Amino acid sequence: MSVITFVCAGQMNSAITFPAFENGHEVRLVGSPLDRDIIDGLKKDNFHITLKRTLHDGIKYYQIEELEEALKGADLVLGGVSSFGLDWFCDEILPVLPEDVPVLTVTKGMVDLEDGTLVPYPHIFAQRQPEGKCLNLNAIGGPCTSYELADHDDSHVAFCGKDIETLKYIKSLLETDYYHISLSTDVVGVECAVAMKNAYALGVSLAVGLAEKRDRKIGSQHYNSQAALFGQSVKEMTKLLELIGGKPENIIHGAGDLYVTIFGGRTRKIGTLLGRGLSFEEAMAELQGVTLESIVISTRTARAVRKLAERGIVSLEDFPLLMHVDAIINQGAEVNIPWKDFTWNDFSLAE
Repeated sequence: MSVITFVCAGQMNSAITFPAFENGHEVRLVGSPLDRDIIDGLKKDNFHITLKRTLHDGIKYYQIEELEEALKGADLVLGGVSSFGLDWFCDEILPVLPEDVPVLTVTKGMVDLEDGTLVPYPHIFAQRQPEGKCLNLNAIGGPCTSYELADHDDSHVAFCGKDIETLKYIKSLLETDYYHISLSTDVVGVECAVAMKNAYALGVSLAVGLAEKRDRKIGSQHYNSQAALFGQSVKEMTKLLELIGGKPENIIHGAGDLYVTIFGGRTRKIGTLLGRGLSFEEAMAELQGVTLESIVISTRTARAVRKLAERGIVSLEDFPLLMHVDAIINQGAEVNIPWKDFTWNDFSLAE
């Protein structure tokens, strides 16, 4: 039996306690300062108030002030902060994590630099750790929703990091007959692929709202248009993956993550509202001003592509869907899918 400490009690981190506990490990779940009500509820009856699932009886729960105690004797640490808590995690958590214990993070995202370079969060964590400290940082990517993992639906993810032996060790702790794990040392490829899907999930969801607007019926579905936008998304994501130096096979993680994201959640909601004809401001007001990772990722990715285009490295014509999503979010453009820009002619095999 190993000791696994989960820092932050968000939905995904909490869902991973299922395979961890079922593999016979001691599981310790530590709430962030924003998770107090979650931890209080779990201590009472093991019910997670946001995941809407009952966790295993026997898991040990801690408030953030008890982090030091929860880290004692840990063999693995899982970091579950959302992308909006990145600075807090870097400033408050990384300095107190022991160097001899591997870290696995579920946080998906990337940052664009001045020259257009896209940097995944695991690299940001490495850059932000205290000077002289060398944590063994690893990350999870791939199509896996928290509630379905908690329900034991078969899920396939990738663990990525610099050291393959560390990845094999972490896999041995968490893999089950329903939680399937691939390993990769291509951190940039895996993490950027799954991060950029947020931008494109919003793009695909526009078709949902457009169908409802055209049919004047909430819930109306037209799968041809959604499939076309999905295909264009994968095409552009593949180009981006190549651009940042990621291995092409890692598009499987981004495409799969795109698939599950467009079926629910806040990204689908805002894409649908925009497709119905609401302005970006009106759609955000409808969602009561909630923060959306898809907005952040769309903006950062489009900004990076524009900078690379200015340097002559890429052409904006290769990313029509991304540019349209960015125009809707940041320039007040109305939804008008650039269908003609998606088409091409391939006569390479013509005699």
